[in-house]
Amino acid sequence: MACLELSKEVKLKGEDVECTKDGSVDLKGNPAIRETSGKWVAGIMILLNQALATLAFFGVGVNMVLFLTRVLKENNADAANSVSKWTGTVYICSLVGAFLSDSYWGRFKTCAIFQVIYVTGLSLLALASQLYLLKPKGCGNRTTLCGEHSTMEVGLFYVSVYMIALGYGGYQPNIATFGADQFDEQHPGECSSKVAFFSYFYLFMNLGSLFSNTILDYFEDEGMWALGFWASAASAFAALILFLGGTARYRHFKSSGNPLSRFGQVLVAATKKGKVKAPQNEDDFYQGEDDEDTTGGRKMLHTHGFKFLDRAAVVTSKELESQKQGDHNPWRLCPISQVEEVKCILRLLPIWLCTIIYSVVFTQMASLFVEQGDAMKTTIANFRIPAASMSTFDILSVAGVIFLNRRVLNPLVKRFKKCKEDDAGLTELQRMGIGLVIAVMAMLSSGIVECYRLKYASNDCKHCEGSSSLNIFWQVPQYAFIGASEVFMYVAQLEFFNAQAPDGLKSFGSALCMTSISLGNYVSSFLVSIVMKISATDNMPGWIPGNLNKGHLDRFYFLLAGLTLLDLVAYIACAKWYKNIKHSEKIQEHEEEDKCEV
Repeated sequence: MACLELSKEVKLKGEDVECTKDGSVDLKGNPAIRETSGKWVAGIMILLNQALATLAFFGVGVNMVLFLTRVLKENNADAANSVSKWTGTVYICSLVGAFLSDSYWGRFKTCAIFQVIYVTGLSLLALASQLYLLKPKGCGNRTTLCGEHSTMEVGLFYVSVYMIALGYGGYQPNIATFGADQFDEQHPGECSSKVAFFSYFYLFMNLGSLFSNTILDYFEDEGMWALGFWASAASAFAALILFLGGTARYRHFKSSGNPLSRFGQVLVAATKKGKVKAPQNEDDFYQGEDDEDTTGGRKMLHTHGFKFLDRAAVVTSKELESQKQGDHNPWRLCPISQVEEVKCILRLLPIWLCTIIYSVVFTQMASLFVEQGDAMKTTIANFRIPAASMSTFDILSVAGVIFLNRRVLNPLVKRFKKCKEDDAGLTELQRMGIGLVIAVMAMLSSGIVECYRLKYASNDCKHCEGSSSLNIFWQVPQYAFIGASEVFMYVAQLEFFNAQAPDGLKSFGSALCMTSISLGNYVSSFLVSIVMKISATDNMPGWIPGNLNKGHLDRFYFLLAGLTLLDLVAYIACAKWYKNIKHSEKIQEHEEEDKCEV
């Protein structure tokens, strides 16, 4: 009815007002007007915000392994582990941001607050590096190592980078979902735009890192770390201003309350009714009151999996008597839609777990790929190519494969399937499986390159930077494979978790994607530690020693290829088992309210 009331106000101006049909509202809580809110105007502002924020993040993250070895003087294995743990913390913080967004703050407020923390952390890192860490002046390049640092100086560094982790991590899953909120999935034109948004989101994220991986990477590799960090802080500040500039245009969804209590209610109610038999007729389950909105969105249809949870929606004689008295205990009786919300998350977990090994592969690009490239021939004439800048080929691969996927592969698949729907190409689950296959190819390529790098390497070196005559451009295939796999895996993950998560947990759906990256970093760190502990015995240097020419990094890459292949088998089984979420209806006003005119 709110939309009709809004249309009455507009009647005085003689205008017809069409509201969105997905339940989105404006900043004041009124129904969002289609023509003056959201769509690509807001979407492009969010994409540009993402590009600038990502530029800032990778301005710090892409070279952190070199900063740790050259400035803080950590060895290769410790630096790789530190980067993995830090990157993992970035993405584990996404759960914090998603929880606050879905439960209390809403996506706009959450994005704004965490971006402020992000800018503060970047500014502190730039200040700490300039005043305390880069001593003597000009240190931190390939030839001049920095001096010793006090515990306070090292502590200041870690406080700043973990503030960056909190700020970027808390903001990232919400900005992806907030961008998708700008498109009404019940409107044919906007629905297709919403699907396209996730591809462009990932593309802009990679384009944002392109500047970091080329220009900023070059300056930082030459020892101008403070300049690179200040540039990152300025980019993040510009992203924040741009984001706030679109405030009047954005569409919003109201937060749905604490999901932990809703989950707890279902589990407790089902446990208390352990001996109650669920009815055969789906209509006999408790549907909730007409004005009762426990999940913050569309009601979901009953499904037959996890039947033990159905007991939470069974109305016993005791609950029936309580209802007659107007008393309802949510810890004994839950609407079936609330039960289905729990089932939905449980179904997502096996798919999510199968993406973690892929993230182990992905994280090598920021650590071991850089160390491997640094030990190769990095010069062309008198120009030296920073090892971290090779991730440019990953970005170019992402851009190219996104274009090929949308313009070539999807149309071919739709023609083969004889479908005309805009989203009738490869499903999200199929694309994620393809991503795992390409990830195996990436690790095999990396291992083969490392075999040849060792063949042309010199063991008699101290730091071994550029100690192999094999050109660094032999790394291009492994970066290209990683980029291609990202498009199939991470873009599909964003789409899949956003589409399959309950309406009240959309940010949590995006956070699941990022949390798999987080756990992938932690698993990578764990694998490196285990491999070094097992391989570095009997006076052997291990697979990943400080001097890579005395190790066997190739064996580690082949190990990851084997683990990813096993993960692919498990993923196929989980994908076949998975059943898509089903809604009983879309959130919308009554039919006569769809067109808000009087």
